[in-house]
Amino acid sequence: MNTHAASMVSRDTFNVFIAVYMMASRRHGTIYTGVTSKLISRIAEHRDGLIDGFTKKYGVHRLVWYEPHELMTNAIRREKSIKKYPRDWKINLIERENPYWDDLFPGLIGLNRQTLPADVFMGRRDKPGDDG
Repeated sequence: MNTHAASMVSRDTFNVFIAVYMMASRRHGTIYTGVTSKLISRIAEHRDGLIDGFTKKYGVHRLVWYEPHELMTNAIRREKSIKKYPRDWKINLIERENPYWDDLFPGLIGLNRQTLPADVFMGRRDKPGDDG
């Protein structure tokens, strides 16, 4: 599970949360890499289909990895670096902290498994080997 959620509170002055993030359609599904200065609202826009483009077209709504940054310039540099790596490298990066590709968004906004049904918290939980 991503350990960066606690840092969100300290970075939330004026709703700023600079981060590089990866979203997926499902475990080992389509991956999208992005950067933003407002992580929570940006992920909500992706999830609600408010942004026309790649994530809407391919049903990429699950936040599976994110990395907070203090400076937008560093976050942009990191995003460009990640985009250059092959898919297998990105999968390894995701699975180091999130082996089941759980949706991290509910935890990011303070919701947890005890207050939500499992299918709301993480969608259908994919099992290892459930790649199709």
